[in-house]
Amino acid sequence: MTHPFHASSVPYCPGPETRRGFLKMGLAGFSALTLPGVLRLRAESPAADRNKKTAVILVWQPGGCSHIDTYDPKPNAPSEYRGPFSTIPTAVPGLQFTELLPMQAKIADKFTVLRSMRHGSAGHPAGTMRMLCGDPDTRDKEIPRYPDWMSVTNYLRSQEGRRDNPLPRYIALNMSSQRVGAAYLGDAYSPFTVSGDPNSPDFVVPNIGLSDQKEVNHLNRRASLRENLDTLERAFDQAGELEALDEFETQAMTLLTNPATKDAFDLSREDDETRDRYGRNTWGQQLLMARRLVEAGVDVLTTSLSGPLCGRVQNWDDHAVNHHVFDALRFRAGVYDQAVSALIEDIYQRGLSERVLVVVTGEFGRTPKVNYQPSTGEGNASAPAGTKQPGRDHWPRAFSNIWAGGGIETGRFIGASDSLGEDSIERVCGAGDFIATIYRHLGIDSSSVLLEDFNGRPTPILVDHGEPIPELIG
Repeated sequence: MTHPFHASSVPYCPGPETRRGFLKMGLAGFSALTLPGVLRLRAESPAADRNKKTAVILVWQPGGCSHIDTYDPKPNAPSEYRGPFSTIPTAVPGLQFTELLPMQAKIADKFTVLRSMRHGSAGHPAGTMRMLCGDPDTRDKEIPRYPDWMSVTNYLRSQEGRRDNPLPRYIALNMSSQRVGAAYLGDAYSPFTVSGDPNSPDFVVPNIGLSDQKEVNHLNRRASLRENLDTLERAFDQAGELEALDEFETQAMTLLTNPATKDAFDLSREDDETRDRYGRNTWGQQLLMARRLVEAGVDVLTTSLSGPLCGRVQNWDDHAVNHHVFDALRFRAGVYDQAVSALIEDIYQRGLSERVLVVVTGEFGRTPKVNYQPSTGEGNASAPAGTKQPGRDHWPRAFSNIWAGGGIETGRFIGASDSLGEDSIERVCGAGDFIATIYRHLGIDSSSVLLEDFNGRPTPILVDHGEPIPELIG
């Protein structure tokens, strides 16, 4: 029972070319600007005062992490619930993790565990939209109805005026499509996306930081030519398209020509000890890059811990048909534990812990009771097809996430699930509370901000009403 994360491909017939489409082609033709997703960039980057401008790193576990096998173990539950892993003490008295997380256990005083998350959306699309968009609809949808908190933040901060930082305000590193996005805000507020393996020696982010001055001058001449030609059509630009494209082009030019953009993505500028500390693998170097980018002034950074390091189906969706759940957790635990603990420690050691909030979560947890089904294929953490193996299914009624930085009081745990891990029963928090807490750190009052939807109706940025979680407010 796999649950694909990418929207299905829909055949598209463009028909006659629209003026907007013509302008997009003209932009590429005259200026040679071919940055992937350049038209998604809306506003220049964050404020120059990086020490005061708050930021968030979201570390996403697509598919949902088993809370019982990580942050909320149940050692006294029957074996069909508790699983095979022993518990270990942490740096916080009374807080135990499973043996899979020894490095995070040692630094548990540097983050807070929220053990009482709960919502009612059991499908991957619905659960993801619930956690990131605040959409209370429990049905799985292909397209989000509401913008995610990342795009909303990008939009609201873009209204603050022009900034001097050449980096985009919102960047997504290997953040696979989760059926969320900017919705009625428009793609201009979606992230600048970066894909690939940052641990690879030949990894590059295309079309940033040109070093050849002749190429830079050539681009500037082409941009000037397009600007002169555009003035011929200003009188017909009722929708403001040319003005918007001018801004997109300005930002694309900045990304291409400003050496600071290339430097921010360049992991070779980190010493070997730091790179080793995060782990010389895709996840470790992703999280190191995330730290570099927020330190350089990016406001919102999302990154997905997915791909081959997860196991055969490349996510945390540990149904028995996908993975042997316990083998899968063992398979990914070492890399995950090292990368996350390194990021959290680095945030504090580099003086970012007040400004930068780190949140690690998936869309829900996994079923407390283990079930057995035949595998659908052999691979990492999965037996040959037809072999019965243990798995855990989707479970939004109780799950955990961790929070670090953001000026919050750390070394604590919030809430509790019952003795079997089936239901959150103490200090229960919903997805609305989760998003409201992030907004609060970013200086956004989710209870009062309204934005116009597709129909021009004022719409709350948080439809799934929630309140900031007091224990997680810096």
